[in-house]
Amino acid sequence: MLNGTLSVDQISENTINQYLETHNIPDPELLIRTSGELRISNFLLWQIAYAELCFTTKLWPDIRKDDFFEAILEFQGRERRFGKTSEQLENNNS
Repeated sequence: MLNGTLSVDQISENTINQYLETHNIPDPELLIRTSGELRISNFLLWQIAYAELCFTTKLWPDIRKDDFFEAILEFQGRERRFGKTSEQLENNNS
C-alpha cells in the first residue's frame, strides 16, 4: 500500500470481501425473492454470485414455514455448479 492506496496487484476477492459489512458471514447459498419481483434490486450483489435464486409471488410478511421448506426442497434438487458447466463437474468427479 502506498499513500493509502492499493496497487492493482494488491486487489483480490479477499481484498473486496474484507471491506463488506458481511465479511464475517458466509455468503448465502439460497436467496428467496418475494413479491413477484424478478430482479435482485442491488441486494448483496457480491455475496450472491453463486447463490441459487427462488422467486415467489408472496409478500415477505406472508411467508410461512411451509414456504421456506418448499424453497429448501427446490434448492436441494438443483445442481450446484459454482460457475462451472455440468460437463466440467462430471470431468472433475471422474
